[in-house]
Amino acid sequence: MAVQGRITRRALLAAPALLPAAARADWVPAGPIRILVGFAPGGTADITARIAQEAVQRRTGQTLVVENRSGALGFIAAQAVARAPADGLILGIVIMGMLGVAPVVPGSGIPFDVDRELSLVCNLTGTPMALISRPDAPWRDVAGLVAWARARPGEVTYASTGNGSTNQLAAEHFATEAGLRLTHVAYRGGAPAALDVAAGRVDLLFANIAEVAEMIRGGKVQALGLAAAHPSPLAPEMPLLTRDYPALDMNNWFGLAGPAGLPTPVTEALGRLFIGAMTDPQTRAVLAARGLDPLPEPAAAFAARIAADRARWSRVVAAGNIRAD
Repeated sequence: MAVQGRITRRALLAAPALLPAAARADWVPAGPIRILVGFAPGGTADITARIAQEAVQRRTGQTLVVENRSGALGFIAAQAVARAPADGLILGIVIMGMLGVAPVVPGSGIPFDVDRELSLVCNLTGTPMALISRPDAPWRDVAGLVAWARARPGEVTYASTGNGSTNQLAAEHFATEAGLRLTHVAYRGGAPAALDVAAGRVDLLFANIAEVAEMIRGGKVQALGLAAAHPSPLAPEMPLLTRDYPALDMNNWFGLAGPAGLPTPVTEALGRLFIGAMTDPQTRAVLAARGLDPLPEPAAAFAARIAADRARWSRVVAAGNIRAD
């Protein structure tokens, strides 16, 4: 698709160039770096930003300020980043739902051209999605769920945070892989969706493991499977969905972008700053405690991930005839 090509070409142009070491080391921030987060405090995007803030400041002394501007799936903050000066001092958290999913979901209503108006800096972290179920469900594992749902097409319901959300696409991806027909129930946020699963009002939910681990540990929901290739330290006993359905390796990522036109030395220096901070041993331990993995991807590798996500999710969108409106 054309949009994939644009983001890949842009990031390749912004990727680390073959510059002498001295030239690459020239740029340093002229002041504090502001990170705009388009989501509420306490969510995974906000946690990622604040872990990065602490790690960068601890390792380098560079001042970072995290600012929350919630709304519109993160695009309010991202648009503010797009309108900022291209000096490397204003960055924003971007997530899979914003750059990997929304551009391929009809009706998403993205308020600006993310490929032309943002420059990718680097990826930071990722967290796998977990499939949870109401505690009183008649199944106790994925095999039981699949057998039950196949015998009763359309009767099993799944919650999401809205039409075109990553939760919906994950559930539809699972349904396609397992040969199921599920019924979608949209909510206005992850918390009410998870609470209704716990209350037994809806059957299933795909959610970030980092956001439902406490509910799993407390026995409020059933943990059916982790959409990952390896266990999470937050739920080491949870079965891996990829054992039976290899395509269901679904890692929600959280990265950084700046305004379009960031010079290559600036993008490169910022990438080194944040990747170094997120991959040192102390930060890795903090991330693991939160159910997060470091994803040390500079701009070009980050762009390749986004392009692959768009290709993947566009197939799911087409198969499920999914729209955001």
